[in-house]
Amino acid sequence: MKTDPEIFIRDNTDVLAPPHVPEVRLRLATEAHDLWLKTEEELEEIGLPPPFWAFAWAGGQGLARHVLDHPGLVAGKSVLDFASGSGLVGIAAHKAGAAAVLAADIDPWSETAIRLNAALNDVVLGYTADNLVGRDAGWDVVLAGDVFYDRAFADVLIPWFSTLAARGATVLVGDPGRAYCPRGRMEALATYAVPVTRALEDSEVKKTTVWRFKTIP
Repeated sequence: MKTDPEIFIRDNTDVLAPPHVPEVRLRLATEAHDLWLKTEEELEEIGLPPPFWAFAWAGGQGLARHVLDHPGLVAGKSVLDFASGSGLVGIAAHKAGAAAVLAADIDPWSETAIRLNAALNDVVLGYTADNLVGRDAGWDVVLAGDVFYDRAFADVLIPWFSTLAARGATVLVGDPGRAYCPRGRMEALATYAVPVTRALEDSEVKKTTVWRFKTIP
């Protein structure tokens, strides 16, 4: 029997405030391992990707914090929240005054998580499950939290983000020191100490930097 995403998310998460972004409430998992097992068992799929939508990752928390503290970055602008996951960064952008926010994530479960989380925060986000890499819909600002964890993914993101920045978009990345973060292509805007779940990371606090892609590749 097919699992209903909304029922599953409501049953396996709690409404919590991410520690670095207390202004936002999200449906988050409290035990990463238990949720992973339940996801595999209930969906009866082998090798199902981890439920990224169920956690407030360090890169997203740092980026959301920076947007809320510097609303001028997004106020009155069109924003893409790329690889949105829970919708945390997009919600922060909306709260900071963005004119429109599109949350993009190819995981179909993210659509339900983002809808539920947006409702918790009394905001409305657009959503797409399309793979937007390489596309340009004229967004003023592109936000991406914690996306440089994989070499192959980084190899397609870096030229895309560089092209967007070159035509005038503000491209901001929140990164907690992932191996494939292209630091030489960006300028650091701020660094935060973000509390995280030890079950997901190798420490309880991750040093997280908000970067801006340079306009000249």
